[in-house]
Amino acid sequence: MSTIHARTCHICEANCGVLVEVEGREILSIRGNPDHVLSRGHICPKATAIADLQNDPDRLHKPVKKVDGQWQEIGWEQAFAEIAAKLLALKGEGAKPAMYMGNPSAHDYGISTQISTLRHAIGVKHLYSASTLDQIPHHVVQYHMYGHVSLAAVPDIDRSQYLLIIGGNPAASNGSIWTVPDFKKRVKELRARDGLLVVVDPRRTETARLADEHHFVKPGTDTALLIGILKSIFDGGLADTSRLDAILDDSWGAIDPALVGFDIEQLSLHCGIAVEAMQDMAAQLAADQPAAIYGRMGVSVCEYGTLNQWLIQVINIASGNLDREGGTMVPEPALDTINLVGRGSVRTADTVRGVMPSVMNELPMVTFADEMLREDDERIRSLFVVTGNPVLSAPDGAKLDRALERLDLMVSFDMYVTATSRHADYILPPCGPLEKDHYPFFFGPLAIRNYASYSPAIFELQEGEKTDWEIIAELAREILAQDGQDVPNIREPRDVLDTMLQSSPAGLTLAEVEAAPNGIDLGPMRPCMAGRLRTSDGKIHCAHPDFLAELQRFAASLGKEQPDSLRLIGRRHVRQNNSWLHNSARLLKGPDRCTLMIHPDDAASRGLADGVMASVSSRVNNIQIPVEITDGIMQGVVSIPHGFGHGREGIGLSVAAAKPGVSINDLTDTERFDPLSGNAVLNAVSVTVEKVEALVAAE
Repeated sequence: MSTIHARTCHICEANCGVLVEVEGREILSIRGNPDHVLSRGHICPKATAIADLQNDPDRLHKPVKKVDGQWQEIGWEQAFAEIAAKLLALKGEGAKPAMYMGNPSAHDYGISTQISTLRHAIGVKHLYSASTLDQIPHHVVQYHMYGHVSLAAVPDIDRSQYLLIIGGNPAASNGSIWTVPDFKKRVKELRARDGLLVVVDPRRTETARLADEHHFVKPGTDTALLIGILKSIFDGGLADTSRLDAILDDSWGAIDPALVGFDIEQLSLHCGIAVEAMQDMAAQLAADQPAAIYGRMGVSVCEYGTLNQWLIQVINIASGNLDREGGTMVPEPALDTINLVGRGSVRTADTVRGVMPSVMNELPMVTFADEMLREDDERIRSLFVVTGNPVLSAPDGAKLDRALERLDLMVSFDMYVTATSRHADYILPPCGPLEKDHYPFFFGPLAIRNYASYSPAIFELQEGEKTDWEIIAELAREILAQDGQDVPNIREPRDVLDTMLQSSPAGLTLAEVEAAPNGIDLGPMRPCMAGRLRTSDGKIHCAHPDFLAELQRFAASLGKEQPDSLRLIGRRHVRQNNSWLHNSARLLKGPDRCTLMIHPDDAASRGLADGVMASVSSRVNNIQIPVEITDGIMQGVVSIPHGFGHGREGIGLSVAAAKPGVSINDLTDTERFDPLSGNAVLNAVSVTVEKVEALVAAE
């Protein structure tokens, strides 16, 4: 007899409620849960891939060790003992250990409860993560303005009348740094109450196709647009900070004067958006209506990513929409990490590239390969990769391939042999997704509604398998034991979760949350910024000197000639989630999605036709990829999706191998980064494109 289990999908930030029907260990169906308090029955194709992850024949079930270039299964105790011994021997030689954490680790609360113990045991001096490939500008701005790296204000879409999205595609991502399941229906509801959605993007994305207005923008120039909007608000006398005056610090008065030297016509020319359009955006945001501006990957992974995120916060303040119903608001989640964990940090650190930003004690990924390739005693010689695939997600993946080969010890915590884990000496695989419980630890504080939802495991662990947290905790204990240090007792994640829930303002117990399979609704967001700030004086620090200095650095760049080349941007599809869902047959089916999108005029001038192979070259590398001609991308821009590149030798993904694609990050460059955050520049990469046949003929 089959049973149905209410659960939350763990794959992306939306954390949609799903109903999983099983009979024994067979998964019969996965569908949306219409009674879930946040997602309201919404489901995207990614949720159905949970079954593929659980049952994938390519998935590793036991630890493997590389012996003479071949993978050999070993037992857990042997793996832990050998890894600990090799690590300690290397440390005894003065070798520097490092750790990289990928995006999936943020979706597993159990990892979060144990990882600090493993870092301590390893003695990590170099900590890296996907954050500096993605979101670190948000954290820098939040730390300086609001006093906590994770205190984020998200659009209250359910009560907004005007929503401006720049460089974000929540129709495909279900939100990013914004947990917003059922986005398409929420847009329909916005328009039904005569609201407007406006999207700015170099591509006519899935979100842009839903919008009332879509404006093409030159990649990497969004800063000019944001300054133009903010300047229009100030110059038009539209600024209204009355809701926030009591908590704005004196630096607010420095912002308007800092904009005086900008010419709006020049800003318009720089970004390609008409002055009238900028002024209309400013007027709509500052009108007597709840409104919000939101910017994501397109404005983060570029040279001025931190400046862009600061300007977005300032626009929401100036237009009277921060901490306003229907504007941008700070959630009050059931598990309130803002109250329970430290403020984080924004510092600098010495690297092989000199002094670089260090946010939350993490070093920029643009230095990662160089730290393994350096020729002195500071070289990274041992590396632990926790649920990540940086060869496909970090800039200049070919360079990182070379760097990983220099390691004396590499350990990957991964279900698969990937483009990254193929370099490892040991792979420690966790159990399947339905054999562990789930709580939206990091994403509840980003949700459009305050709620709690817990999912117990559906299946018992199979013999010989372990959860992620058990692997991490047991390896940490073995390292500490061999090193002669005190070995802490393991506190199970459920117990930690229960304590954190009870210590949060809602005061829920884990038992109460578990007893509500559809989640517990704690109501809509409410104005609460004054009580949530973690700055020393309890005020918003509006204009940190670094932001004002960066504004002037951008001003100095406006008159410089821009390179006469195509600009490369990434993209994602609703059936993709970075690099780790391509082994799902149901998600990979259909047309080839790893294509070079190019405008018809750009294609014609290069003799390109649909489906032909093009050669794409950047400063660091060259790849070949089939062409997709579309007027859905602006002239002068090309796009390659993120996460492909599974054709490298030794990857153990049989489904992905049928459509391996190429990695956009073989073209991106470790030399380019945002100086305030260290975030890699993955957007607006200068490339040349040629027809492969023409290139061969020329040679």
